[in-house]
Amino acid sequence: MSDDFPQPAGGAHLRTVALPRDANASGDIFGGWTLSQMDLAGGTFAAVHSGRRVVTVRVEAVEFLKPVSVGDDVSVFCRLDQEGDTSIAVAIEVWARARTSDAPHKVTEGVFRYVALNEDGKPTTVSG
Repeated sequence: MSDDFPQPAGGAHLRTVALPRDANASGDIFGGWTLSQMDLAGGTFAAVHSGRRVVTVRVEAVEFLKPVSVGDDVSVFCRLDQEGDTSIAVAIEVWARARTSDAPHKVTEGVFRYVALNEDGKPTTVSG
């Protein structure tokens, strides 16, 4: 996928800075760190949408498009992809911008699926 398009409309659902502790020996940010940022943003998005506690049940179709560097401003954008009886699929895009630049670029995209839970921790209907 291309990053020739502007960032998604609306504000980021999570924004952070990639730190040296999040980098591998080559100086690039670990993919697992990026996935965790996506899950934090997506889980919050799904919980707000459903009005319920949610848990991650599947990560689908994640594609790492470009590396993230130490010091990059990282923004995570979410949108509802699909809603079932008890589950919510959230399309997530991660964009990065060098601290000295005003040109963000898409670095990762994927779909995370969450299941809504009731007070007993059992799947329940999404109230969204």
